[in-house]
Amino acid sequence: MPADESTRTLSALADRWFALRANKTTIKREIIAGITTFLTMAYIIFVQPAVLSAAGMDFGAVLTATCLATALATTLMALLANYPIAVAPAMGTISSSPTRSFSG
Repeated sequence: MPADESTRTLSALADRWFALRANKTTIKREIIAGITTFLTMAYIIFVQPAVLSAAGMDFGAVLTATCLATALATTLMALLANYPIAVAPAMGTISSSPTRSFSG
């Protein structure tokens, strides 16, 4: 199968699965949106482990768990719900936990 034909097949499959034309978008636009979303949310990859390591948790383990949980939840949201939302652990509830544990 020539490269041009396989690209068209991939585009048709993506359009059917995500209804790109019906939502008036393109694969290129969705890729740019995905990169933008990643860069917007990337802070949590480092901030969450830093906050929780101050409460005694292992930085590397929290970093790994944060990345895996975010990747899994976002993939499930995309493929099962067909909803363009990135999902990550909530910093609001997590950042208040170490404060509560040290305040007595």
